[in-house]
Formats: sequence, structure tokens, C-alpha cells
Amino acid sequence: MDYVVVGAGPAGVIAAETLRRTDPAGSVKLIGGETEAPYSRMAIPYLLADDIKEDGTHLRHAKSHYKALGIDVVQGQVASVSPADMSLAMDGGGTVTFDRLLIATGSQAARPPVPGMDLDGVENCWTLEDARKIAAATRKGSRVILMGAGFIGCIVLEALAARGVELTVVEMEDRMLPRMMDHAGGDMIKRWCEAKGVKVLTSTQVAGIEKSNGALNVSFGDDGGMEVDVVVCATGVKPNIGFLDGSGIKCEVGVLVDNHLATNKQGIYAAGDVAQGPELLTGAKEIHAIQPTASEHGRIAALNMAGQATRYGGSLSMNVLNTLGLVSSSFGQWMGTDGGEEVQVVDADGFKYLKLSFKDDVIVGALALGLTQHVGVIRGLIQTKTPLGHWKDRLMQDPHRVMEAYLVRTQGGSFGY
Repeated sequence: MDYVVVGAGPAGVIAAETLRRTDPAGSVKLIGGETEAPYSRMAIPYLLADDIKEDGTHLRHAKSHYKALGIDVVQGQVASVSPADMSLAMDGGGTVTFDRLLIATGSQAARPPVPGMDLDGVENCWTLEDARKIAAATRKGSRVILMGAGFIGCIVLEALAARGVELTVVEMEDRMLPRMMDHAGGDMIKRWCEAKGVKVLTSTQVAGIEKSNGALNVSFGDDGGMEVDVVVCATGVKPNIGFLDGSGIKCEVGVLVDNHLATNKQGIYAAGDVAQGPELLTGAKEIHAIQPTASEHGRIAALNMAGQATRYGGSLSMNVLNTLGLVSSSFGQWMGTDGGEEVQVVDADGFKYLKLSFKDDVIVGALALGLTQHVGVIRGLIQTKTPLGHWKDRLMQDPHRVMEAYLVRTQGGSFGY
């Protein structure tokens, strides 16, 4: 059996390793689109903050790791896929045939259509090469605008702050982390960042960028502008699916997959940030671009490719973030559900916030800021869809009693009840 994995991120690497363990006789080819050893994009901010060296971003550190496993690592871009011929066409010529194919091509940085985004000094922060450019262009006191205060943007924020730059964050939505936090949480993180010396402009959009006397003049339209040395764009990502045009592989935002990570084409699977698959709580097809999902996708897709039928239960939206020392987390349907209930406890001055969302007597979503204790328990209750019974009413009165609820409902504890 000839297995081909396209994409050398966490999903692709774990899939290749799983294929090798599951089918020792098969051939495994791992195709990476960058001229780098397979690495984790989530490690790039630690590189920018000088917490690690470049090899610290690598997914596997032994130089002979892939060779020792019999995994053929190839660097190159796939131009197109032909399911009928079971083959890939490579940029620059040549084809690769397969019996089973995994598409694990991840995402690419998305830039807004703003004049001047192609100027020198305007950088993404998505690849190792991007990180090298930012590191070369910034030092203590450098004036930097960070476009975007979403999850990726806030990770980059942490790295830039560690470099000692004079940082301004520009977010077009009305709060930081708009897809991870409600207004109470997003506003709290904004106040925290401003107290740490970071300027945050929400409900503000970059209208244009011009180069003048070696600096970048960034305009906010009617809201003025400012002069900086570097602009870092972290306004989002989009799945790498362009090379699938004309293949007949069904895509919406990403590659559509079923509960076995299979596409609509026989022998072809998808995993990681490019895969639009079942969500745990609703079954709807969604993309959850987080490393835990990518890793599990890669493992389960590989098992199915190798003939070991394995059902994927669905991904859960979950993010944990440290923003200049303030830890925040969000899980599942934190925004609530139709007919559901929610409870919030806010300590604005202490930068602490806890919110639980319920559907019937099951927790389906949660937000937490400044609270690290028991967030794993909350996530577990959501993932297992544990019925809380009368403990739902107790949590509506005091959501901090979540550990008690967990022990009673899953471990048979009583706490006097």
C-alpha cells in the first residue's frame, strides 16, 4: 500500500507515524510545502520571544527520526490532485501516485485588501521565514502595529511584547478575541493589556499603508493614523485548498470529511486545519484550527487509511491563551444556545471571570479568565456531555462549585447531598 500525506504539520507528521506503526509493510511519503524540517506554527511566537531556538519549533528533534521510521520526507508544492488516476501533480513537473492520500495542508495567512499591504516592513507571522523577518526588523523600542487581536494575534502580541517593542494593536471588531470571548471577557483582556503598556484600538480598521522616509505611515481612515517601523498582520487564516480546484473533492470553507475523516473521493482523507469535519456537540461540519484537533485528526485518519475503521467523535472548540500573564480559556458553545441558560461571575477589578452555558442540564460551553483551577474539569464535563441533574441548579447559583459537581456526577461523591 502506497500512502501519501500532503502537509508536514502536526496532523501530517502524526498521520505518517501512525501509518508506519499500523502498516509496517506500506510505503509512507510525507510532502511538505516549505523548505524547512516539519515544525509547529504554534511554536513560532516562542521563537520570536527568544524562548527557544529554531530547532525548538521542530516537531521531531532527532535528525534521523523520519529516515529511521522509513518515512520519505519530500519538500515540494502539490499543484493538483487527480482522484481518478490516484495521482498528484507537483509544481515544476512530476507526479506522485498513491493508494491512500491524506490532505493535511493546513492554512495560510489571510491578508485584508488594504492598500500598501505588499510593502517591505509589512509581515505575516505564520511561517518560520516570517519570524526571521520580524526578528530582523524589530528590537527594543521599535514601533510596531499588530493588525488583529484574535487568538493568533494575541499569541503574537505576547511575543512582540517580550521583544520590548512599542506596540499598538488594531482590531476591527469591538473587542479583543471576538471569536473566543464575549464582551465582558474581551473588554477585560483589553484593559489588562493597556495596563501592561500595550495600546489597543478596537473598532478600528487599517485603511492604508504608505512608505515615507524609511517608515510606514498607517492610516485608520477618519480615525487618524500613526508612523511605525513594522506592521505585523495577524488578521486570520484560510485553509490551503486552492490546489484541489477541479479535483471533484468536495469543499466549503475547507475539505468536507465524515466521521472517519474521509472525503467524498475513495481513498482520500483530510485532517487538521484544512478539514471541515463533525463538531462534537452539534454534528455540524466545522473547522477547529487548533493543534489538539489536528493531532487527533491525523491519528484517526491514518488508522482509517490503513484499514482499521475508527470513528471520530467530533472536535470541540477549545482555546487556552496567556496574554501578558492573564490566562483565558474558552470551550464549546460559550455564546450559549437557543433556549439554554447561562451564569456569569465577574470580578472586573481582579480580572477574574467565569461563565457557564447550559443546554438542559449539560454544560455546553464555558469562558474563564484569571481562573486556571478546574478548567480541565469544565472541559471534561463538556466533552463527555455529562448530565448534571440537580447540580445544574447549584451551578447556576455558584459556578465555582464545578469540581463538586464533577465528583458527584462522575465519581459518585456526595458532599453531603
